[in-house]
Amino acid sequence: MNRIIKIIFLDILKNKIVVAYTLILALLSWSSFALEDNSSKGILTILNVILFTVPLVSVLFSTVYLYNSSEFIELLLSQPIQRRKIWLSLFYGLSLAIVLAFLVGAGIPLLINAPDGVGLMMLVVGCLISLVFVALAFLSSILTRDKAKGIGIAIMTWLYFALLFDGMVLFLLFQFSDYPIENAMVGVTALSPIDLARIQILLHLDVSAMMGYTGAIFKDFFGTTAGLIVSFLLLCLWVIIPFFISLRKFNRNDL
Repeated sequence: MNRIIKIIFLDILKNKIVVAYTLILALLSWSSFALEDNSSKGILTILNVILFTVPLVSVLFSTVYLYNSSEFIELLLSQPIQRRKIWLSLFYGLSLAIVLAFLVGAGIPLLINAPDGVGLMMLVVGCLISLVFVALAFLSSILTRDKAKGIGIAIMTWLYFALLFDGMVLFLLFQFSDYPIENAMVGVTALSPIDLARIQILLHLDVSAMMGYTGAIFKDFFGTTAGLIVSFLLLCLWVIIPFFISLRKFNRNDL
């Protein structure tokens, strides 16, 4: 299993897309801190990169890589190796490469320009978001053997969490503005890993006041130690559940 992980990991590191992704992250991160007069503004700029670019690259690259590796996967299946170990090896190899690219591209500028709790939170959240969308890519690729459909599912997944989900939440807020639904919004937030990440960073930057009364509700819950633990557990569940579903389907599918 370790040998398979090593092969996949080294193969991805040599991929030009991953190299370009790392360089683009580094360019955006360094320029964000260089152009802003304080680190907080730079972090807010990098936050947008983490919430939009990182999920898109993670889910799209992982989905395409899995489809392009179909012959390699079939070769592994012909060997006396458990299916569970093959799927886990693919996940570990892809996750390690994507997370390493993020740490090198965005992590180094963050640690140098924001060596505090906020910078560390950004690193942890960025790594978790990468893992979440790699797991969603595994689920997208196992749902259909058609590469075009699989990539379409991956893109729609990103669109839903990055754009459509927030629009749906705003629609609900406007429709039920006469009712006290702010507490319910805390529960709704758990349905989106990107929103969980965004709220954690904004709360640590002390800009929750800009979010109004709802921001105060979020701060009362997510701003506590218990709320912080719950939010990270929810992000971990967003990694575990999609991957576990994809693992079950991979074990049952006739490839």
